[in-house]
Amino acid sequence: MVTKHSRRHAEILRLVGEAGTITIADLASRLEVSLETVRRDVKPLTRDGAVLKMHGAIGLPSFVGEAPFERRMRENADAKRAIAKAVAATIRDGESIMLDTGATTSFLARELINHRRLTVVTNSSDIARTLATVNGNRVYMAGGELRSESGASFGMSAIEFVSRFSVTHAVISIGAVDAGRGIMDYDLDEAEFARMVLTRGSRRMVVTDHTKFGRQGLVQVCGFDGFDELVTDIAPPENIVAALREAGARLTVAGA
Repeated sequence: MVTKHSRRHAEILRLVGEAGTITIADLASRLEVSLETVRRDVKPLTRDGAVLKMHGAIGLPSFVGEAPFERRMRENADAKRAIAKAVAATIRDGESIMLDTGATTSFLARELINHRRLTVVTNSSDIARTLATVNGNRVYMAGGELRSESGASFGMSAIEFVSRFSVTHAVISIGAVDAGRGIMDYDLDEAEFARMVLTRGSRRMVVTDHTKFGRQGLVQVCGFDGFDELVTDIAPPENIVAALREAGARLTVAGA
């Protein structure tokens, strides 16, 4: 039997539809009701299959069923695409670029489709596939343990492989930017690989959308003095801007 949904049910469906997943606490805040009220309202939606219940959150069945990397490509896609366009415009035909795995760097690879004779070094199978067969590019793919959730290789063999290269542009995407601790991520292997990438470029770039500002990851990649430029879609909070300025790192806001 399909339950007749209330106006608040419709609002819950609208909010989860915009985000893909949303926490119960966030729903309570957005709807200005108690946690218990949200839990009660969510029950008929999960019973009817309109949403799936997760630990402390709900999500669309199509979104929850996606592979993690596909999900990351959907999240804030317009912002990541704008960042990618801004970076791609600064890269010339024939130059070399090293990219770690990430949704924003994958968007950058797509923006580089029309560039010619690029030399690309990456641990991402998505980036390698995107650029390997077009316009006379040379693509070097790091070996190592291939992770199913990201389609990227990690481990000491991947780090040692990319350490042999020196490139014009080294670009990493990250999971968190904290004013006190710098650039951070949530996975040790990803952080260690990204740290190596930054040492291999004449121009060292960090690309991230504004949702990562003010977060604290598990592992530090580097301080603000460990890269030359941060490219984002919306200017960071003032404490992060001040930390960038003190370290001498350039801030680029896409479209600004």
